[in-house]
Amino acid sequence: MIRYTLKCESDHSFDSWFQSAEAFDKLLAAGMVACSVCGSSKVSKALMAPSVQPARKAGEKPEAPLSAPQGEVEQALAAMRRHVEENSDYVGMNFAAEARAMHDGDAPERAIHGEAKLEEAKALLEDGIPVAPLPFLPRRKTN
Repeated sequence: MIRYTLKCESDHSFDSWFQSAEAFDKLLAAGMVACSVCGSSKVSKALMAPSVQPARKAGEKPEAPLSAPQGEVEQALAAMRRHVEENSDYVGMNFAAEARAMHDGDAPERAIHGEAKLEEAKALLEDGIPVAPLPFLPRRKTN
């Protein structure tokens, strides 16, 4: 694994991990590396110092893990995700069918979130069924 400090065309700086330098180059060429702040795919490596860990004193806690939200934006997205997950039902790939059934009165109305293909989401909007994309991927249940 390799970590790069990246910078977008709007001068936002962020870090990201990649399997290798080659994996980064391949993802960048495919337009799959985007700014975590504004979403721009015009990203380049920024100058970064080597990461050297100072020795910790006994009983001293380590820094926050990478999985913990780091900046204000990540904290706000994490809070939004928690709110959505705690206050709505995850319906997976049945999202479009569930939303349509509620709109047509065939199912009780409730807050839901899930996944839909782009064509399904467009069809819902064209039929006057309000939907909105969420700025995060659903957590997949593992067996």
